[in-house]
Amino acid sequence: MQPIVENPSVDLLVGVVQELSLARDLETVMRIVRTAARKLTGADGATFVLRDGDLCFYADEDAISPLWKGSRFPLHTCISGWAMTHRQAVAIEDIYNDPRIPVEAYRPTFVKSLAMVPIRMQNPLGAIGNYWATRHMPSAAELKVLQSLADITAVTLENIELYRSLEARVQERTAQLEAANKELEAFSYSVSHDLRAPLRSIDGYLHILLENHTDGLNETGKGLAQRVLTNAKHMNQLIDDLLAFFRMGQKPLLKTTVQVNDVVRAVCKTAQEAEDPARSIDFTIQALPPIQADAVLLQQVWVNLVSNALKYTRRQERTVIEIGFYEEPGEIIYYIKDNGVGFDMAYAHKLFGVFQRLHSPREFEGTGIGLSIVQRIVAKHGGTVRAHAEEGKGATFYVALPKA
Repeated sequence: MQPIVENPSVDLLVGVVQELSLARDLETVMRIVRTAARKLTGADGATFVLRDGDLCFYADEDAISPLWKGSRFPLHTCISGWAMTHRQAVAIEDIYNDPRIPVEAYRPTFVKSLAMVPIRMQNPLGAIGNYWATRHMPSAAELKVLQSLADITAVTLENIELYRSLEARVQERTAQLEAANKELEAFSYSVSHDLRAPLRSIDGYLHILLENHTDGLNETGKGLAQRVLTNAKHMNQLIDDLLAFFRMGQKPLLKTTVQVNDVVRAVCKTAQEAEDPARSIDFTIQALPPIQADAVLLQQVWVNLVSNALKYTRRQERTVIEIGFYEEPGEIIYYIKDNGVGFDMAYAHKLFGVFQRLHSPREFEGTGIGLSIVQRIVAKHGGTVRAHAEEGKGATFYVALPKA
């Protein structure tokens, strides 16, 4: 069995990778890299250089005495610029015997030998420099480990730029949403005040006309007035539903343990009592499990789904509505199935859109808001809603909600 040979450089590099994976800003990266660069090669100093257009910016350093932190030099006059423009590492044993070195800039320093590697080979972002106070020829192994550090640094800097870009996009999107919410609030105010006033006038005058001046109207006139009154009431209902839809998105969730079984049975009982007593309606309700949700909003979901099922089964001699559930990993799926008119699945994508209707108002009343509110509430809970149907054979709606 071969003995395990420890490699301090590899262990140190692994630790650096772990640290850099958590870095979210340039200052943190430079602090980690400048320290690691010295330790990896046993150098007396290390610099972190960034490319700034045609300049080399010595952004940070870790050394036994000051080097050039905060200074900028033309790209073509310093060895860090050479490493970047040539996209390769360089090792110099005697800096005073190499024409690429601006010796006057080095005389005030301790530096006798150096190694410089580019940060990213393609289109370098900067460079990492190591410096020794005594004559030292950096080995191939030292250059290799230093270049590995530079490659890791390049990936980290690219990730940081990506994080910044994503944060900026999130902030921009948040600002857009805030502006949109303000516009919606203004619109809601306008709808609830400015539009209701003329509607109230129309409704009031039409009632006066039909109650006190019918003698001056023939049957055609009475019919037209009644039609206008009906449309005014329909528009008023549209306004109510639209406001309810807008307010639904602004209402905060107040989650508790909701006894869904009790909620559904109460909703079905109330809905059935509101129907024609002569209508034959059979509800089959399983023992539904509780869920963590906003009780008021979840009740609204069931009110809308049950009323939807009752509406589209109205033509049946006997209405049959089944409410049940099944479980999937991490979620409970409640469903409501009816034997109503159903719909063509080719148009299923329109079901949950605002004012989207698959049946004409002449067939079934409504504004096309109810299912939109259902979808919005369910999404607010982190769930999904879908439907399956067949024309003339009823429809089934599925509400999937996450388990606590």
